Amino acid sequence: MSLRKVAAAVGAAALSLSMLSGCVAGSDGSTSGSGDSSTAGSINIGIKYDQPGLGLKDGSAYKGFDVDVANYVAKDLGYSSVKFVETPSAQRETMLQSGQVKMIFATYSITAEREQKVSFAGPYFIAGQDLLVKSDNKDITGPDSLDGKKLCSVTGSTSAQKIKDTYSSKVDLQEYDTYSKCVAALSAGTIDAVTTDDIILAGFASQPQYKGKLKVVGKPFTTEKYGVGIKKGDTALAKKINASIKKMIDDGSWEKAVKANTPEFSYNKETNPPSPTSGQ
Repeated sequence: MSLRKVAAAVGAAALSLSMLSGCVAGSDGSTSGSGDSSTAGSINIGIKYDQPGLGLKDGSAYKGFDVDVANYVAKDLGYSSVKFVETPSAQRETMLQSGQVKMIFATYSITAEREQKVSFAGPYFIAGQDLLVKSDNKDITGPDSLDGKKLCSVTGSTSAQKIKDTYSSKVDLQEYDTYSKCVAALSAGTIDAVTTDDIILAGFASQPQYKGKLKVVGKPFTTEKYGVGIKKGDTALAKKINASIKKMIDDGSWEKAVKANTPEFSYNKETNPPSPTSGQ
């Protein structure tokens, strides 16, 4: 073989290796891949960036239970890389409809109202509204023990008002613009409890600065089915996602992900692991 042909062959091999390496996901399961394919390549997945234990952007890495489930499902469906996209609650439906993301794993509760605009696979977790208190607190045992206590939730949330309307009419409601501020106020002793979904509270309690200082009461009093948001009517994709979630549950990866991200959390074993059947 001539030197010219040898050089051409080496160059082609190098180019092929370069193209392959550009498709492999990083160690955290996320890359800056572009585009979106229905069968392989890179996929855009929406998550929260500010929920410890569920969806958290930490520098260039993405961490949390939602992230782990998303990575598992994407890999099982044959995608070689994932690009995580921040998906605020108010923009979730729009981002699916416009194709900015193909799936959303972002504590996205399945509701009849939302199903008018998008479809869901899952659920991959069933949460319930609960309370976060200081670890040494023995007075607050559930939503009916909050009269005279200061209870925090985020502005616009209905969870705290639900407690006042249904369980403790004399509770003192406090509102902050983020749950992280509520949790900081709880740690400082300026409020007595924080309320939202149990696994969200567990994620905050697992943060290094709060570990051992805060606890989830452990008596959920609502049911929130976390689904995988997808474009309206895509039943074929829903069926594939559900099969992947079931596989994750069956092989032990689901349990491992819950414990890794919220190690002190005792989830409701009457409802979890769930049976993913939505959207099919």
